[in-house]
Amino acid sequence: MSRASHTRRHFLQTIGLGVAAMTAPGCLHASKEPVHAGKRKPNLLFIWTDEQRADTMAVYGNTKIHAPNLNKLAAESVVFEKAYVTQPVCTPNRSAVMTGLWPHTSGCIKNNIPLPAEVPCLPEIVNDPDYHKAYMGKWHLSDEIFAQHSFREWVSMEDGYSPHYSSGRDRNKRSDYHHFLIEHGYQPGRNGKFSRSFAARRPIEHCKPKFLELKACDFLRRHRDEPFMLYVNFLEPHMPFFGPLDNEHDPEQVDVPANFRDPLEENEPLRYRVKRESCREKYGKDEKSIRSLIAKYWGLVTQVDRSVGAILETLENLGLADNTIVVYTSDHGDMMGSHNLVTKSVMYEEAVRIPWLMRIPQLGARQRVIRHPVSQIDTVPTLLELLGRDRDRNLPGRSLVPLIKTGRPDRDHVYIQWNPNSGAISVKKGGTKLADKEQLKRVENESSRAVISPDGWKLCLSDVDKCQLFNLNEDPGETTNLFDSGRHKDVIARLTKKIHKWQQTVTDTANV
Repeated sequence: MSRASHTRRHFLQTIGLGVAAMTAPGCLHASKEPVHAGKRKPNLLFIWTDEQRADTMAVYGNTKIHAPNLNKLAAESVVFEKAYVTQPVCTPNRSAVMTGLWPHTSGCIKNNIPLPAEVPCLPEIVNDPDYHKAYMGKWHLSDEIFAQHSFREWVSMEDGYSPHYSSGRDRNKRSDYHHFLIEHGYQPGRNGKFSRSFAARRPIEHCKPKFLELKACDFLRRHRDEPFMLYVNFLEPHMPFFGPLDNEHDPEQVDVPANFRDPLEENEPLRYRVKRESCREKYGKDEKSIRSLIAKYWGLVTQVDRSVGAILETLENLGLADNTIVVYTSDHGDMMGSHNLVTKSVMYEEAVRIPWLMRIPQLGARQRVIRHPVSQIDTVPTLLELLGRDRDRNLPGRSLVPLIKTGRPDRDHVYIQWNPNSGAISVKKGGTKLADKEQLKRVENESSRAVISPDGWKLCLSDVDKCQLFNLNEDPGETTNLFDSGRHKDVIARLTKKIHKWQQTVTDTANV
């Protein structure tokens, strides 16, 4: 039996019955009233992006990028300076953000694995019929364009996942965005679909961010008088890495990442080195190419920023801002030239760190920067407390509200996983001299586990590839792998013990 099958069966056996009881009408999540005395139940506006690294707004150190609305939101929010994903690729981390479960627990260990219907998302855990619940934009947890997991409104945007629909789903049905383009006079390609590249080349008023902006603002107007939970997920700044604002930023004003020239020595993971060859071939290996790519990437962030600004302005104009928790984050980061890599699927900081803002009305509209490392596994428990709900005992994460209020963390280490993910390694045209087919297949299906300690160490253990140890305080660009240096055996032993203890706690069977 495969590891994924074993994990899913284990989850269903040990947690599934508890989930059924937890989400039944009248259970504890529906019984406790929110802690907002004298007010109606708080709303939730959850905005997230795809592939947005942390340093894409001023509060994270980038004052060159044009993101005034995100900067304004950050000035009014709790800012998690060092926020980490559970796994640096779409489906696994999306499952964790939505459910509060580790990817190996839900079974969503690689892209396009369906989130089981019996695994509840936050709105199902809250289980309150007073809330009007809507999901808009990219889902990437299977059956992309079909409403599910208790969301009463579903605005779909992506048609490229139809091969992964469940049995019985109509693969000829198209997304709401598809019909939006049809209404504006566009005709799909020969396959009957609009590609992401086609959509990205439309005028800004017909691109996906504007489409979601219009739908989200309409939702807010229609449901201004009732509690709501609204998730809005933008595709940008995800590839194809171009759009209508390609000229928004001057490439000459873009700083090439300080670790752009890092050679990735042989003591770095083979999977990373092979991926780098492919990235250099596809995106360029000189500074001019990377500057141009980053400038366009920033343009996509600006495009999202404008639509986020319009949504937040609508929230304000409707008088809803004072009773709406606003979350802004992303599903993972992007290397964008760091280590001469592009995209994600590695354990480097640029791929595993994301922006995470939370504007919490009851705390007041002021900025609070949390410098302690935190994990998105804590997203659902944190929102449960902010919504006035009891903690779900089946969730491995913890609420970050005490950390926000006191500055003292409830726990001190952050963990990240990587699971066997076919397709996560790409080889340049003509092949690679770094490895033969057997070696490539082995590292393509590796498992690795990472831990970030409060004293600034990061340890990454792999079952079949090179392990890594970085001192983030002295080497924030992670250019020197200290694992085999022989100088830090005590640190390796201490953090290895931490990883293995965490694995026992969350029933993680990866042999690292």
